[in-house]
Amino acid sequence: MAMAKDYLNYQVLMDAALRGVVRDVLKRTEKQGLVGQHHFFLTFKTGFPGVEIPDFLRTQYPDEMTVVLQKVFWGLKVEERHFEVTLSFQKLPATLVIPYEALTAFFDPGVQFGLQFQRSEGDAKSAPAGLPSAGSEAGAAKAENSADVSAAAGEVVSLDKFRKK
Repeated sequence: MAMAKDYLNYQVLMDAALRGVVRDVLKRTEKQGLVGQHHFFLTFKTGFPGVEIPDFLRTQYPDEMTVVLQKVFWGLKVEERHFEVTLSFQKLPATLVIPYEALTAFFDPGVQFGLQFQRSEGDAKSAPAGLPSAGSEAGAAKAENSADVSAAAGEVVSLDKFRKK
């Protein structure tokens, strides 16, 4: 029996709802800071329209990048379609603007919660929502003083490494 065409596009609807979860989590963090063991790995497409990052980061991470919101970050501003945050890279503060649509993965190792998003519209490799795996394309940029994270800038990191065994 052939599958019927999904005219409602459930994957896109689910993806949008899960991006809303990330927005709500960041909104709470904007208001009260990080609580308990919560901290976040946010993986995003650096070339996605609306992403604003310094040129040296775009050069170092031409496709995808993971940032960590843990101990040292400033100016978290959560908007309807994007968020802004200032992190320190090589001892220099840099403000990043990241649309939620640019996100490919979200992971909170403090409670072992993760989401993986579709890559982008029309990408045949889009993955269903589930636990993230940063994959071989992802780079991890370590914001300074993010203790407990062994990823140095330029090192490929699989988020499996942060899961409890």
